[in-house]
Amino acid sequence: MSNWAAFQALLKRDLLLYYRHRAELLNPLLFFIIVVTLFPLGISPEVRILEIIAPGVIWVAALLAAMLSLDNLFRSDFEDGSLEQMALSPHALPLLVLAKVFAHWLVTGLPLLLLAPLLGVFLFLPQEATPALLLTLLLGTPVLSLIGAIGVALTVGLRRGGMLLSLLVLPLYIPVLIFAANAVNVAAAGFPITGQLYLLGALLSLSLTLAPFATAAALRISLS
Repeated sequence: MSNWAAFQALLKRDLLLYYRHRAELLNPLLFFIIVVTLFPLGISPEVRILEIIAPGVIWVAALLAAMLSLDNLFRSDFEDGSLEQMALSPHALPLLVLAKVFAHWLVTGLPLLLLAPLLGVFLFLPQEATPALLLTLLLGTPVLSLIGAIGVALTVGLRRGGMLLSLLVLPLYIPVLIFAANAVNVAAAGFPITGQLYLLGALLSLSLTLAPFATAAALRISLS
């Protein structure tokens, strides 16, 4: 089996497993919806205030929802021995890691992207800012999954690695949060956001290039 065939097989396998446990996939989405909808109740229902805070609220909620789903990325494979078999297989481990991260993004990041415009309407996000919100989520949520995979790989062998995982990945998430929320705010004000999108694209390219190798190395350390 070629590396590409192994990539496809692992992607299909992970998507099937996620489908069989789809009740667990609803938790991050429900968390995302609950966090966003509670802000008007806790701060103010005034339209002007909600317009200002909407980009930051949606992005913080998306970031926390992505973190909530990270623990399932390698945990089940580690517990049933599949992860060790992947590490011992003749296929490139970084490519297999990329397949798992892509499957994780399809079932967690993509639904967040689809829900965001509806929640933006709930928070009175200006219509001209909605395309910017979708673009930033499209560029930013894969970065969250790729960076988060490194932290999960380092803590997969620990029984209570949730707190350590948060400490590892949250500082690395901050640039994505800053540039993405700023892009939506700038778009709402009617200004171009080319610079912010270029920076998010650069972060995505860097993550796609380096994160699979870093995650593979971290998995080998955790399995040793």
